[in-house]
Amino acid sequence: MLLALSAPALAAFCSDTGGRYEEWKPQMAEEARAAGIGPAGIKALMGTSYSKATISADRNQKSFKYTLDKFLQVRGADTIVKQGRARKAKNAGFYQAIEQQYGVPAGVLLAIHGMETAFGNYMGDTNVVSAIATLSYDCRRSEFFTPHMLAALALIDRGSISTQSIGAKHGELGHTQFLPGNALRYGVDGNGDGRIDLNNMTDALASTANFLRQKGWQPGLGYQEGEPNFAVIKEWNAATVYQQAIALMGRRIDG
Repeated sequence: MLLALSAPALAAFCSDTGGRYEEWKPQMAEEARAAGIGPAGIKALMGTSYSKATISADRNQKSFKYTLDKFLQVRGADTIVKQGRARKAKNAGFYQAIEQQYGVPAGVLLAIHGMETAFGNYMGDTNVVSAIATLSYDCRRSEFFTPHMLAALALIDRGSISTQSIGAKHGELGHTQFLPGNALRYGVDGNGDGRIDLNNMTDALASTANFLRQKGWQPGLGYQEGEPNFAVIKEWNAATVYQQAIALMGRRIDG
C-alpha cells in the first residue's frame, strides 16, 4: 500500500484556482483506486470541498522568513520552555519510558508538542480530507501532497480518521501535526488500546518519537546544530528557524 501511494500510476490534472475542483475529483478517484484505496476512501474524496482557507494559508506563510530571535519571540519560546519543564516534571515516568523505547529525549518531544499545538490546546479548525485534497489539486505542490492525500484516504479506509476529522490548514493531524502519509507510516499505538489515534497525546508523542528514530535518531547523541541528531530534526520541518527552535527549546527543557 505504501509503495502504491507514493507512486500513483495515473495523473489527474491540477489547477491554480478552485474552478475545476469538482471536475478533478473523479479523475483523482480513478488514481486513488489504482493506488489501492477502497470504497470508504473514495467516498470521502468525492465528499470533499475546495478549501479556500487552506489555499490562503499556503500562499501566506510568513513566519519562516523571520530571524531566529524573532521566530522564537513570535512562537512564544519562553512559555513553551516553562510549560515543557512543568509537563516533564509532572510526567517524568512517561517521558522516560518513551526515551527508553525510542531514544528521543523529552525536551525534543515537548518542544515539538509546544510548537505544533501549544501542547494539544489547538489542533486545528480545518477538515483534514478537504484540506489535503485541495493541496493535491493545487498545482503549487501537487506532487508533494498527492501521496499524503492518498494516505489520508487509506486512513479513512482503516477507520483511523473520518470524513469529519479536523486538523490544521495543510491537513496535519493531532497533537504534533502529522501529515497523513507520516501518520500512516510512523503512527504507533502508544497507549495499547488497539488503535492509533493522533488526537490522543500518548499515541501522538510515541509516534513522534518513532518518526524521529526511524529517520535516524541516535540515542544518547546531541541534537544541537553540528551534532548528529540535528540532521534528524531537519526531517521534522524543512524551515531552518523551526529546526533551530526545536533544538534550542529542547535543550532548555531538558536542562
